[in-house]
Amino acid sequence: MRSIWNGAISFGLVSIPIKLVNATESHSISFRQIHVTDGGRVRYRKVCELDGEEVSTDEIGKGYEEADGSIVPITDEDLARLPIATAKTIEIVSFVPADQIDPLQMDSAYYLAANGATAAKPYTLLREALKRSRKVAIAKFALRGRERLGMLRVVDDVIAMHGLLWPDEIRAPEGVAPEASVSVREAELDLADALMATLGEVEISSLQDEYREAVEAMITAKAGGAFEPSEAVVEPAGGQVIDLMAALENSVRAARASRGGDGGGGEAEVTPIRRKAAAPAGGSPKAVGGKKSTAAGARKGAEGAKKAAAKSTSKAAASKSAAKKAASGAGGAKKAAAVAKKAAPRKRSSA
Repeated sequence: MRSIWNGAISFGLVSIPIKLVNATESHSISFRQIHVTDGGRVRYRKVCELDGEEVSTDEIGKGYEEADGSIVPITDEDLARLPIATAKTIEIVSFVPADQIDPLQMDSAYYLAANGATAAKPYTLLREALKRSRKVAIAKFALRGRERLGMLRVVDDVIAMHGLLWPDEIRAPEGVAPEASVSVREAELDLADALMATLGEVEISSLQDEYREAVEAMITAKAGGAFEPSEAVVEPAGGQVIDLMAALENSVRAARASRGGDGGGGEAEVTPIRRKAAAPAGGSPKAVGGKKSTAAGARKGAEGAKKAAAKSTSKAAASKSAAKKAASGAGGAKKAAAVAKKAAPRKRSSA
């Protein structure tokens, strides 16, 4: 990856030569402006207001416009001579827990690569120190003509830096929250919790930009002359919610159905909450009854198997007992024969 900035990390008295590399890239599809009548490309031309002539990129510089409209020219040399330490240095100023950083401050992300063999040891030292402390480093650096805040953290085996907006660049959320006073019932919160639990978690890497894929497919089809425009199905929006509880319940059912849970996969509708009353006896007990008879049959089958196993065990025990008795009888007969043999008179041999 190509570096966009070379400098060093200032970590106390330790200096770590690094290269700054973009950590993100945009996959959005860019369009050109064309003349609708004939399809010709419409281009922007940079023209000097004083002489009316088109100016090339090499002839364009920077300038600051004063309140009266006058322009103060600013050169790259002027910016390079500014008396700030962060012109070529990412200066670490503190280490803080990561949860102290407001996500609203997050800006562009970069990878910091060790620049040269001598940078490997101090780079690894800072990386491992960040890992062990479980903190992030807050730093100041200058990039593209302005000084910025940064947050350094470890991603795998690389030090990454997130540009941070300055605190005064975060606008206060005045007038954004609903002005009306609204109370939320515990039952509604319980259903919201159930919906959150049903939706569960998702692997961010599994998500994809379906809009971009559809645009690419459309461009391919139009380029091949086989594009047939179809009417997009747009869900009605902005309608008034009739019953928040019913909407939450339907949302939970729809989420469970989409994830393979119980219930059908039909479209959820917002209906009045009166449907929660006790259902009539002739409603839909057939499906429930079928489940009960199935369960009863399963229980009977289990009991029959249990009885058969008990009989088998009893027969085995009886066979074992009979074998013991037989063995005992055989042992008794053997003992009687031995006693009789001893009691019998011995024949004397003749002289």
